[in-house]
Amino acid sequence: MTSNIIKFIHEDRIIEVRNPDPSETLLNFVRTELRKTGTKEGCAEGGCGACTVVLGELKNNQINYIAVNSCIMFLPALQGKQLILVEDLISENGSLHPVQQAMVNYHGSQCGFCTPGFVMSLFSMFKNHGRFKDEVIKDSIAGNLCRCTGYQPIIKAARSLNNRNKIDHFTRNKQSIIALLKKINNKSIAIYKKDKKYFAPRYIQELKKILKKNIDSHLLSGGTDLSLIVTKERKDINSVIYMNSIEELNYIKNNGEYIEVGSTTPLIKFENYIQKYYPDFTAVLKRYGSQQIRNVCTIAGNIATASPIGDTLPILLSLDAKVVLKSIKKTKIISLNDFFIDYRKTKLKKGQFIDSVRIPLFPKNIFKAYKISKRFDDDISSVCASFNLEIINEKVKNIKIAYGGMASIPKRAKYCEKILLNSSITEPIINKAKEALEKDFKPISDMRASRKYRMEVAKNLLRKCFLEITQKKLIRVMD
Repeated sequence: MTSNIIKFIHEDRIIEVRNPDPSETLLNFVRTELRKTGTKEGCAEGGCGACTVVLGELKNNQINYIAVNSCIMFLPALQGKQLILVEDLISENGSLHPVQQAMVNYHGSQCGFCTPGFVMSLFSMFKNHGRFKDEVIKDSIAGNLCRCTGYQPIIKAARSLNNRNKIDHFTRNKQSIIALLKKINNKSIAIYKKDKKYFAPRYIQELKKILKKNIDSHLLSGGTDLSLIVTKERKDINSVIYMNSIEELNYIKNNGEYIEVGSTTPLIKFENYIQKYYPDFTAVLKRYGSQQIRNVCTIAGNIATASPIGDTLPILLSLDAKVVLKSIKKTKIISLNDFFIDYRKTKLKKGQFIDSVRIPLFPKNIFKAYKISKRFDDDISSVCASFNLEIINEKVKNIKIAYGGMASIPKRAKYCEKILLNSSITEPIINKAKEALEKDFKPISDMRASRKYRMEVAKNLLRKCFLEITQKKLIRVMD
């Protein structure tokens, strides 16, 4: 069943928006149509958290609460969800929510501009965790920037929630909200608004039919790149296919040889799963972006965007990952090492979509990944490096090294690998491998780093990898 009416839950009732503008952001709708101005616009690119709202999604007959950046989320993506704003946290009798009260008690608000975003991030944490350790607290608010540098009072407020009753009016109303969500979550969306088109299919077969008729459409998941065309460039997007409504593509499977990740699987779900197999992968993902970003972004989206500084890409290259591409009638499996052609260009053709990503398991190998950025959390990489190697009898028998930020595409360091293969880990060999990186890469200078800095960092990360291996301990800033 397809509709042009967006339905969502707000203030315990179903809200309908008929034939909305596909390019309107959720933030704009909240402020101009709902007239709720607690939610702020700061950066308009998902980087500051002032626009944070919480969505309630029905999963296995339970409500899953996720914080999102409303400034880069298009309104139609609200279909089938519960919208929770900072104004909604106050109880009917006027009493503050425990999160709000904690912020008052510990003086967590200074100028106040960023406060609603912090409150909503902490509300999501409050609903999703039984206990609030410092790691959980800091990860929950890593995507919220305070220009007044007032983080300590906010962290103290979050810690105090461990002593508060977890029952709030959202818990008491949960069953009625679940019943409402069940009424509205079963529709595909097709919107035609002037010269704009927006589709949100719920099944793969629907997606194929839409692609056949709308071959030039942009595929949308998290929107951290695509939405900036609207919010930053002030342009419209003529045709969008929203992928994240397709639950068939939201999965993680493990057959013992490789892990297969469906293309609409959110990063936050994947990072928790991959921790067991590749801890450094999870460590990098936690710095990939805020929870607001990781709640909606996908590995497939990162691959399709093909940014040379996409954090998952050098990791996937070093792990020899494959992408499963599908079109109307055909399925094609291609190595990620052959996927990237040039800056932002890939072998993904019109009419194709990424169905899944296959990540091989190397239980005997040593895997390490590092991200270097100006700010530790929630920042774009200057350089990202990944190392996957097997050592037998103190010699490197298999090795794959990949870097991001060093070329127009994420790329393997083939010359460097050749020096290290079948070699012992000695100082002369490491020095030769470092020199080989200058044959592998000719980095550029830009606002994030100079060419010279990037090369020096790339060499130092190579040395760091082998120091950790030979010394059998981690050498990490945050450890």
